[in-house]
Amino acid sequence: MQRIGVFVCWCGSNIAATVDVEKVAEVLAKEPGVVYSANYQYMCSESGQNMIKDAIKEQKLTGVVICSCSPRMHEATFRKTAQAAGLNPYLVEIANIREQCSWIHKNKEEGTEKAIILGRAAIAKVLLNTPLIAGEIPVTKRALVIGGGIAGIQTALDIAEAGFEVDLVEKEPTIGGKMTKIDKTFPTLDCSSCILTPKMVEIAQAEKVKIYSYSEVEAVKGYIGNFTAKIRRKARYVKEDICTGCGLCTEKCPQKKVPNEFNLGLDNRRAIYIPFAQAVPKVATIDANYCTMLKTGKCGICSKVCGVGAIDYTQKDEIIEQQYGAIVVATGYEIINLDKFDEFAYSQSPDVVTSLEFERLMNAAGPTGGVLLRPSDHEHPKTIVFVQCVGSRSTVECGKPYCSKICCMYTAKHAMLCREKYPDTEVYVFYIDVRTPGKNFDEFYRRAVEQYDVHYIKGMVGKVVPDGKKLKVQASDLLNNEQLHIDADLVVLAAATEPSKTARPLATMLTTQMDTNDFFTEAHAKLRPVESATAGIFLSGFAQGPKDIPETVTQASAAAAKVIGVLAKDKLVGNPCVAHPDHNMCNGCSQCANVCPYGAITYENVDFSRRKDGSMIRRVAQVNPAVCQGCGACTVTCPSGAMDLYGFSNKQIMAEVDAICR
Repeated sequence: MQRIGVFVCWCGSNIAATVDVEKVAEVLAKEPGVVYSANYQYMCSESGQNMIKDAIKEQKLTGVVICSCSPRMHEATFRKTAQAAGLNPYLVEIANIREQCSWIHKNKEEGTEKAIILGRAAIAKVLLNTPLIAGEIPVTKRALVIGGGIAGIQTALDIAEAGFEVDLVEKEPTIGGKMTKIDKTFPTLDCSSCILTPKMVEIAQAEKVKIYSYSEVEAVKGYIGNFTAKIRRKARYVKEDICTGCGLCTEKCPQKKVPNEFNLGLDNRRAIYIPFAQAVPKVATIDANYCTMLKTGKCGICSKVCGVGAIDYTQKDEIIEQQYGAIVVATGYEIINLDKFDEFAYSQSPDVVTSLEFERLMNAAGPTGGVLLRPSDHEHPKTIVFVQCVGSRSTVECGKPYCSKICCMYTAKHAMLCREKYPDTEVYVFYIDVRTPGKNFDEFYRRAVEQYDVHYIKGMVGKVVPDGKKLKVQASDLLNNEQLHIDADLVVLAAATEPSKTARPLATMLTTQMDTNDFFTEAHAKLRPVESATAGIFLSGFAQGPKDIPETVTQASAAAAKVIGVLAKDKLVGNPCVAHPDHNMCNGCSQCANVCPYGAITYENVDFSRRKDGSMIRRVAQVNPAVCQGCGACTVTCPSGAMDLYGFSNKQIMAEVDAICR
C-alpha cells in the first residue's frame, strides 16, 4: 500500500504571494495514496527538512512530493533528506510551483489552481516510482585543460598543486594567450608580462603538467571520470626536445615578409620563428605556408645553421590518445571582424586600429619598440580618438548584443598611458555609457578624466573619413547637443569581443551546451557557474562569458577546485535515471542512436531463439548507463516504443498527463 507525504513550501513570499499554500496542502491531502500533507515557510531550511524526515519515519511514507521551486535548485537537497530518513532518494518527486506557477501568475486563484494541478501530477508519478540504485563509476586521476591562456594556466597550476596530472593543450606555438600581447593591466597599471611570465615559467617547470602547444583536441568520447581524448600535435618541423631556442635560425631565414600574427599583422616575421622572447615552450616553429624548403625543396638554411640539428623537414602531425577524469574548457576570446563596420574606415586606413593593435603599438616588445607611431607613416600622432562599443551592445547583424565588459576600462588605461607618455597628445573618448563594475574601477576612470585631462564625450562617432594624413571624425556630443568634427591622426576602435572560433566545434565534440553568442552555458548561472550541463566538463575564463583578468583567474581557480573534487574520489555515484531498451520490442532501426547527444547507444546482435534446431539473431540497442545522461531523446524517437527511461517511464509520464487533465 502506497503512503505518500506532500510538503508545500511557501518560499517566503515567492510562492505564498500568489498561491494559497494552505489550500494546496488541504486539497492534495485528499488525493489517492496521500496520508500526510503539510505546508511550511521554508521547506529547504534545516527545520523544514527535519519536518520531512520526521514525517517519513512516523507516517512510514513510501513516497514524498515536495511542492516548491525548480528541481534544479533543491532536488538533490530533498533527495538527501529522504535518504537520511531511510527512504530511497528516487522516491522523491518535485512539483515546481514557483518558476512554473507563482512567478508567472498574478491572480492568486489561478496560481492556486495551477499549483494543485502540478502537485496532483507529481503524486500520480510518485505512486509509480520505483526505488533506484545509483551505480559507481571509476575515476581516471588526470585532467585535460583546453586553452593555454591565463585561464588555462591558472586552472592547470591549481590542479597540479593538488597532486593530479594535467595536460594543457594550446593551439598556438606558445602558451600565454591574449595576455602576452597586453602592455599594462588595469586598474593598477602593472606590467602584463611581469605578471604572466612567472606563471608561464612555473607551469613549464611543474612536474605534474604536460604542455601540448601547437596542438588541438580532435575528438573526445566518454563520460565523467572516464573521458578519452585524441590530441593532434601539429608538425613544427623542429624537434622540441632538442631545440634550445637560441634564435639563430630565425635570424638567418631568407623569407622575411611573413605577416606577424603575434603583432596582429603590424609587422613581419620570418618563415621560421619564435613568437616572442618569453615564449613557453621557447621552441622555433616553421610556417609551412611560407617555408621555401617545404614548398619547393630548395633552401634549408635554417637546418644548416642549427648547431644542435633540431630542424626536421620530414616531421608529421602526431595523434596522442589519453584518458581523463575531467575536462576544463578555457578557449578564450577573439576580436570581432570589423570589415563590415565601413563607417569607421578600418579597412580603408592603416591608422584606424583596434584596441588590441593599439596595445602592440604601445608595447615595448611591439613592432615599434614601445614608441607610439602611426602605422601609415611612422609619425607620432598628436590627436587620438577612441571609439567605444564598436560592435558591442549592437542590434545590427554584424555586431554583438552583449556588453564586452572590458572595453571601458582598457580604453581609460590607453588614454591615461597616452597622456602620461605623450603630454602633447589630445585624447578624445566617445562613449555610450562608461561601465566600471569592479573594485577601484570607477576611481581609475575618474583619474583619466580629472588627472590626465582626457576628453570624454557622450555620443557616438558616425563616420571616419581618411583625408590625406588626417582622419576626419564626425561625431555627436549628446550632452551639449552638437555635432563635432575632429581631425584625428589615429582612431582606436574598442571592438567587441567574441568567443574563440574553436568554441562551437569543441562544444559539439564535448556534447555540452552553448548560448546564441557561442559562449559555453553554465549548469546554473548562480549555483553552478563553472560547471557545464555535461557532467565532468568545467568552464574557465572568457569561454563562459566576458570577463577581465582578475575575474578570469578567480573562475579558473574555481574550475580547478571542482576538478579536484572529482579527481579526489576513487569512484563517482552515477545517475540511475538512464534509458533502457526492451529487446523484445527493439527492431534495431538505429533512430535512437542517431539522436543520442552523448553517444551512449550502441548495437549488438542477440540470439533470441529457444529452439534446438536453429537460432534467431536480431540487432538490438544497448545503452551504456555510465554515458547516458537521461535526457530522454531516445524514448520519444523510438518508433516501436522499445526505449524507456528509469524514473521517467512512459507509464509515469502518462499518469502525470492523466492527473493534469482530470
